[in-house]
Amino acid sequence: MKTYSEYLSGFFPGIKVQKLSVNAGFSCPNRDGTIGKGGCIYCLNDSFTPGYCLEGDDSVRAQLMRGKDFFARKYPQMKYLAYFQSFTNTHGRDLDALRSLYAQALATDDVVGMVVGTRPDTIPDEVLRMMKEVADEKPVFIEFGVESAHDEVLHAINRGHTFSQTRDAVSRAMDAGMHVGVHMIAGLPGLDISAKEEALQSMEAICALPIETVKWHQLQVIRGTMLHRLYESGQFALLIQTVDEYLDICRSLLSYTEEHRPDLVIERFLASAPPALVVAPSWGLKNYEFMHRL
Repeated sequence: MKTYSEYLSGFFPGIKVQKLSVNAGFSCPNRDGTIGKGGCIYCLNDSFTPGYCLEGDDSVRAQLMRGKDFFARKYPQMKYLAYFQSFTNTHGRDLDALRSLYAQALATDDVVGMVVGTRPDTIPDEVLRMMKEVADEKPVFIEFGVESAHDEVLHAINRGHTFSQTRDAVSRAMDAGMHVGVHMIAGLPGLDISAKEEALQSMEAICALPIETVKWHQLQVIRGTMLHRLYESGQFALLIQTVDEYLDICRSLLSYTEEHRPDLVIERFLASAPPALVVAPSWGLKNYEFMHRL
């Protein structure tokens, strides 16, 4: 199995590449009333948005330049992927507006490609065609927030889409020539099975899709979310509480992938929101520390 850095080296040989997050002011269809309100029960955007996205000039270029300044102190030769991370980055804007935002990112000095985070239910064919045109200039990667392959879980977390929509979106994106990855969360509520069993069933389902990369992380209860309120009121109990429990799940996911999809790249396994925002589980591990243990 390749590491994510090895995967990127296939597109950018001999270059060290770092993602730079961008908050381009998007919303989500299950927040703004398009399909619902409130968003996913675990989501607090501030828990994964870097500070350089939230200060001063909020243009895409300005955010990327601040991000470059942050990393260039240590790695002056670094190149970058503009990562449209916050909310749903194909939603609520017309085609020209999307094209303008993406073009602004790709025109920024030292940006060699782009990652667009979105949902399976907000990627119409005309957007895929436009993204393919943009990708003729520099590589474009789509990251779909899938979270689980079980519709019962997706309903329980107020996700607002089904897994059949994921299958359809991934198929159309790959047919359009895009590089596709998915994001998954272990330990979500909604089924009367263990977190390990749910994760393995979800892994089996996504391994059947023509994707290139996958991100996994443990469910965290983040302060101020609906999940936090459910947790404090006793209506939700964490399915993954200890590092050892999660390490066991990750080993099983790796073993399954190695056997069935050795070409699939696992980008990461750990979420690490700012400690002040994390209610539980609080493990105090950085990603490299967790990976060393794994």
